[in-house]
Amino acid sequence: MSEFFLELFSEEIPANLQKNARNNLLQNFKDFFIKKNINFKKELSYSTPNRLLVAFDGISPQIHQKEEEIRGPKIDAPEKSLSGFLKSNNLENKDIYKKNTDKGVFYFAKKPAKKIKVFDLLNQNIPLILDKISWKKSMKWGDFELYWGRPLKSILATFNNQNLSFKYHHLESSNSTIIDKDFEDKKKIFKNFKSYLRYFKKSQIIIDQNLRKNFIQSKLLKASNNKNLSIEINTKLLDEVTNLVNKPNIIKCEFDEKFLKIPEEILVTTMQFHQKYFHTFDKKGNITNIFLVVANNKDKKGFIKVGNERVVNARLSDAQFFWEKNKSNNLIKQVSKLKSMNYFKGLGTYFEKVQRMRKLGGIISDELLISKDKIEVSSTICKVDLLSDIVGEFPELQGIMGGYFADFQGFDKDISLAVKEHYLPTGTNSKIPKKNYSLALALTDKLDTLVGFFGINQKPTSSKDPFALRRLALGVIRILLENNKTIKLKDLINYSCNLYSEQGFHLNNQTIYKDLNIFFVERLKNYMKEKEIRHDIIEASINSHSIDNMIKAYKKAFTLNKLINTDIGQKVISSYKRASNILDQELKNLEFELSNSVDSGLFKNDFEKNLYKKIYDLKKYFTNLGKDENYETSLKNLAELNATIFDFFDNVMVNDKDKAIKKNRLELLNMLCKTFDNYINFSNIETL
Repeated sequence: MSEFFLELFSEEIPANLQKNARNNLLQNFKDFFIKKNINFKKELSYSTPNRLLVAFDGISPQIHQKEEEIRGPKIDAPEKSLSGFLKSNNLENKDIYKKNTDKGVFYFAKKPAKKIKVFDLLNQNIPLILDKISWKKSMKWGDFELYWGRPLKSILATFNNQNLSFKYHHLESSNSTIIDKDFEDKKKIFKNFKSYLRYFKKSQIIIDQNLRKNFIQSKLLKASNNKNLSIEINTKLLDEVTNLVNKPNIIKCEFDEKFLKIPEEILVTTMQFHQKYFHTFDKKGNITNIFLVVANNKDKKGFIKVGNERVVNARLSDAQFFWEKNKSNNLIKQVSKLKSMNYFKGLGTYFEKVQRMRKLGGIISDELLISKDKIEVSSTICKVDLLSDIVGEFPELQGIMGGYFADFQGFDKDISLAVKEHYLPTGTNSKIPKKNYSLALALTDKLDTLVGFFGINQKPTSSKDPFALRRLALGVIRILLENNKTIKLKDLINYSCNLYSEQGFHLNNQTIYKDLNIFFVERLKNYMKEKEIRHDIIEASINSHSIDNMIKAYKKAFTLNKLINTDIGQKVISSYKRASNILDQELKNLEFELSNSVDSGLFKNDFEKNLYKKIYDLKKYFTNLGKDENYETSLKNLAELNATIFDFFDNVMVNDKDKAIKKNRLELLNMLCKTFDNYINFSNIETL
């Protein structure tokens, strides 16, 4: 068994490109091996800032190619086509023959069975495989035609301790690689992957990104514990720094304690998002002036520590200056300045947006039974922080700084918090606003944005969503579902359209609602999928409820999904399916339509009477239900009909000779199915 190893050395590849590149490279080789029937036992892919590599172990050194018939050009094709076919397949004229097909007469040839060396296959095909790598972003440099994440400098490729030799654009493969990115003339020869790993391990370079990540995490925790500190490791940041270094070293640094007086979010944003540092907390949960840097080398002389401290202190000094300058600027007096700040082409200014939000927020406040005045004030001032220097420097803090400004200036706590949280949620798993005023303002902002962008036809496509409208719609859904709130989305969308019209922006209300309805439904489906709800249950629930009843749709789907494989679920589904199957079968051949009314005077036995009474009681139950329906109880009530339904079918002939009796029994089954559909549309549920 043989080993194949490939390393691609380039200038530093951005952290966000590495994962996709290494996975893509590995998959391309796996696809090639499968296509060529090349067996292997083990595969892996690693990356560092400069290195992208794959390795396969347990490869057969040769494959047995079966005899195959290959088709060439049509017999009336130009002579050039035939010559190309012969040349590409190492054939002569005597090797080909004519054969009739459903598409005409073609030249054919037979390739005899033979043994092929994997070594030769790799030499021939690696350039083609490398060309298939899909980069999210790539670049072209110099006079070279190659597009790569960053300039590619060398290719190391070996098979079974032998050097693979092929040309890829301007580069030729070898069995050596650059061992020091700062001195590209320093190269070393490697015969195989094991010797490669051994060398870099000795050099304290961690090639395996998973080992590197675990190493960094353990060292961060150890460093923070030394001074009785705690650390909350941001997984996204951890992944990023893992791809920024290959020889990680944790350095403990400090910034001036005076900066602890400015809002915590400024400190976190500076360190975490701008500088890629890890901040720490004391035992009381307060942020400290100690932060941890993941460097790419040892800091023997302390230069790295001093340099990073200097950078952070400089940035925080600027932030402190902006904070002190901006915090006292009267928010109300600044609202008019939003007239000079464009919101989006075709949607006016931020001043016009907040005026719409004031009115829309007022309607939402009525639905949530909260103070309209507070919502109108929070809507008015929520975008003013966009005018501040601090948000100009730290755009990630928009909304958050507005909340701090409002709090400093003595606004009501509900208003300050609403302004601070009105952009939430910012992602699939991010926190959502919980307080009524906060969630009301968040809904107001998101709905105004969605209506506006759909109104000017800036809707997301299948591949692009530049304005994060999917995230906004999901945010609306999460806010409502996770806070157990119901609002009339249809009315709010139409009202929002009218607000745009009042300002001179003419939008098509019907088109917008139709498009947004579909948009919200798709986002709700995705939300349910994330909760691992069965696809047929999702469809059944969605088809039964409008977007105004998203909570019902979700809760009913969630409950049925939880119980569908239990005795309750099986009884409900089997009852409905037996009734609906007979009903559907009989109705296909009937010359009359059902009237949705049952005549109890036509009942001939107790089984009909018992079923009718049970259905009537169940209809009464669903009719009297309020918003506090217990969905599990509803399913239990449906399940309790199972015995009565099966007694009916075991003892009653639906297809009676008397047409009136037959029709009445079908009406009874129709009444049964429609009663079940008060929960969800069970016709969408797949058979157990």
